[in-house]
Amino acid sequence: MTSIPQALLWCLSAGTVAAVVLAALLVRVRKERAGLRARLTAAEEHSSATLHSNTELSARLRATEAEVRHLAEARLPDLTLALAHPHVPVRGLLDQRFGGSETDEALDAVLAQVSEAITKERTRVDAAAQSTLRGATTTIQALLYQVQTSLQAMQHKYDDPQIAQDLLDADFLNEQALRRVQATGVVCGAWPGLTREDSYLAELVVGATSRLRGYERVQVSNQLRDPVAVVARAVEPIAITVTELLANALHHSHRELPVTVTLQQGNRGASVIIDDYGVGMHDDELKHAMELLASNDGLLLTQLGDPPRSGFAAAGQLVRQYGFGVHVEPSPYGGVRAVVYIPGDPLLTVLDEDARPISVMAPMPHRAPGGPRDRAAVPSAMPTGASAPATPAGAVPTPRPAAEAHAAPVQPAPATPVAEPAQQQPVEGELPRRRRRRPQAEQQTESHPDTLNLRSPEETGSRWAALQRGTESGRAAAHFEPPRSPEGNAQS
Repeated sequence: MTSIPQALLWCLSAGTVAAVVLAALLVRVRKERAGLRARLTAAEEHSSATLHSNTELSARLRATEAEVRHLAEARLPDLTLALAHPHVPVRGLLDQRFGGSETDEALDAVLAQVSEAITKERTRVDAAAQSTLRGATTTIQALLYQVQTSLQAMQHKYDDPQIAQDLLDADFLNEQALRRVQATGVVCGAWPGLTREDSYLAELVVGATSRLRGYERVQVSNQLRDPVAVVARAVEPIAITVTELLANALHHSHRELPVTVTLQQGNRGASVIIDDYGVGMHDDELKHAMELLASNDGLLLTQLGDPPRSGFAAAGQLVRQYGFGVHVEPSPYGGVRAVVYIPGDPLLTVLDEDARPISVMAPMPHRAPGGPRDRAAVPSAMPTGASAPATPAGAVPTPRPAAEAHAAPVQPAPATPVAEPAQQQPVEGELPRRRRRRPQAEQQTESHPDTLNLRSPEETGSRWAALQRGTESGRAAAHFEPPRSPEGNAQS
């Protein structure tokens, strides 16, 4: 048997060992390569996730920038417009994915802060404007009253019919300007600017009617049971309110249609009911009118519209200040019904018709024929007070309450003082009867009967005809209509 050389054995052994080592190294390399491949795959996946996340962040950032631009370009202008006109909607988020997120809360906080800042600034600017306008209207109103007094003095001074006609034309136009200025001042918080005596409610309504163009269309029906009068401090505010409601009724109805006014007496007060046959008001207009009449919030001049409509706003201011009520609703005749409710306590009283007869221009109450002249007792819900008889010649009238002493001018006392007559005890459930001083001219006539300047019937008739012609001409000029003759005026 041939023996293998020793050197060959050593070579074979070394090769075997090398093969085993190489095999181990090969296994290790394969494992490392698999690990590298796994790490490479993980790195690729992480890189892909990072890229996707960066893409989402970029898209969200662009969406946020778009929301900010939408806030500045659309939502803030909508908000400023909606603060002046509540019916205007404010647009919401551009991307609804932000709903309820921190971004949405931050944008809403910006809108709230801007809204508060704009509201405060509008209120401040409007208050300054109202203060300026209040001062201006007060001055203009005082001047117009002086013009009115001068015109009335000239009407009594000059007997020429043409001059009387021109003066009445100017007086009627001055009354129109005075009414507008007075309503504007009241809206701005000014005092009505006129103090009167206690006045019959029927006289008050007739006086309010005479301030308007189209007065001949107003038909007044007096359904009062008693000679109800408005206390001095509330006469002018209620006259302004009735005037503005009548102006609204006349303006929104055809010039050939009448406007009916009914005076009603209830258990707790009296009402002036105004019905027109005009175009009426929509539900939103009625709602807005009632808000102006009943709201306790501060009124802004910008809420009156363009051109401004100050009628309901002025009535609302007076309602809040003096305690009477105004309600507006659809009329059964298709137009609008406005009701001015005057509570008996503390705004109504009852006057003695013997001591102070009601004006011949006021409609007489509709009482049952043959009924007693004395008034029936008013229900106990009305205020109670002392009932005074007619003041005899030379008597000193009963002093008025201190709260109303400033409300009406006080006539000077007669030269010969006499004892004050005793007051009657208050009658349960009857309106208070305030004692009236007679006109100063009447007192002077009794004191100096020789100085009375009596005119002949012909002269009196001539002056009365001139007055009628001037009145008709002035009011017809305001209507751009030809004047009617005194005879036609007496028939109407």
